[in-house]
Amino acid sequence: MSDSIVIIPTYNEKENVEKIIKAVFSLKKRFHILIVDDGSPDGTADIVRRMQKAFPGQLHIEERTGKQGLGTAYLHGFSWGLQQGYEYLFEMDADFSHSPFDLERLYDACASQGADVAVGSRYTKGGKVENWPFDRLFLSRGASFYVRMITWMPVKDPTAGFKCYRRKVLEQIDFQKITFVGYAFQIQMKFAAYTLGFEIKEVPITFRDREEGVSKMNLSIVHEAILGVLVMRWKSFFNSYKKTAKSKVA
Repeated sequence: MSDSIVIIPTYNEKENVEKIIKAVFSLKKRFHILIVDDGSPDGTADIVRRMQKAFPGQLHIEERTGKQGLGTAYLHGFSWGLQQGYEYLFEMDADFSHSPFDLERLYDACASQGADVAVGSRYTKGGKVENWPFDRLFLSRGASFYVRMITWMPVKDPTAGFKCYRRKVLEQIDFQKITFVGYAFQIQMKFAAYTLGFEIKEVPITFRDREEGVSKMNLSIVHEAILGVLVMRWKSFFNSYKKTAKSKVA
């Protein structure tokens, strides 16, 4: 049994899913993997089910009907992981933009260095981005600056999607109040942890653009992030993300 589960949402990732699974299982630290697949028509789930025979008890899959969004996939994975008793729950992309080798560094930040949330950060000292065109890098850095100004979070890469959560963090966040489904979900989860007083530590990583498959970025995701962050900040003055007795029953 491992104390760590790596949650990987997939939609049409047949080019990457087998390679990313093997890469995670090749690490010295033992991780389990949960694939949350949103009905990929390219056969991604078929590949995972086939691989489960080689990794019994280590590789898991939850299949959902239709493309329901990144945020709901992670929340589904968090709920599943908490029910299974994992102490450390990770977010990671399937396309190798996040290096599996950095999982151990994120784990160490939480397990040994006292962090409640460890963020694989592109923009902290030592972090960097490779293979991105200038306009996308400019947009990403601009978004990070914008989020920091609005939320006051001391996180240099608030839009990062490579993270490790300690169990106690996710147990206290009311998932019903996490309303974003796109990439702004990453901002809201950090903001929820920050407002609840948890320690967030940034771990420098090298982010590499995907080499295979198709990016899921689109204008609706950007729109959600720009306007949604303002709404999120305003609501935070009146409501907490902390799970209540009523929400626990729900």
